[in-house]
Parts: sequence; C-alpha cells; structure tokens
Amino acid sequence: EGPQHIAERENLIQASDAGQLEKLVDAAIAGNRQAVENARPGHKKEKASFGFLVGQVMKASGGKANPKVVQEILARKIGAMYGK
Repeated sequence: EGPQHIAERENLIQASDAGQLEKLVDAAIAGNRQAVENARPGHKKEKASFGFLVGQVMKASGGKANPKVVQEILARKIGAMYGK
C-alpha cells in the first residue's frame, strides 16, 4: 500500500483547495467581526487578531487547512475590506 493511500485512509491529507478554504475564511470573517476590525492593517492588535482568524479557519477545517493558503486568502480579503 502506497503512502498516498495510507495518508488518505488515515485522513492526513491537507486541504489546499482555495475554493473550499475561501468558504471557511468567509465564515470566520462573518462570525468574528471584532477580530476582523482589529486585524485591519496598522491596528495595534493586527497580528494577534489575524492569528486568531487563521486559528478559527483551522478549527473549522478540523486542522486540515493549509495555513499558508488560509493566510493568503485572509490577507487578501481583509486588505480588500480596508483598501490595502
């Protein structure tokens, strides 16, 4: 049995599908408005709030989301909300 099959059987495959992760990011943004406000560029709580939001997406994905992809999507969406 190959490594891919073992990883799939053990549910160890990391989720990197941008469409799927974008839905989770949207849900984290909608459910945590204060954290989103605090994560805006230049806010004194920007890094902590951004990390909190990434954590919410990771939690919603059962730890399967690719954190780098989540961070990229979240940064793009928050930047768009605040004109950065």
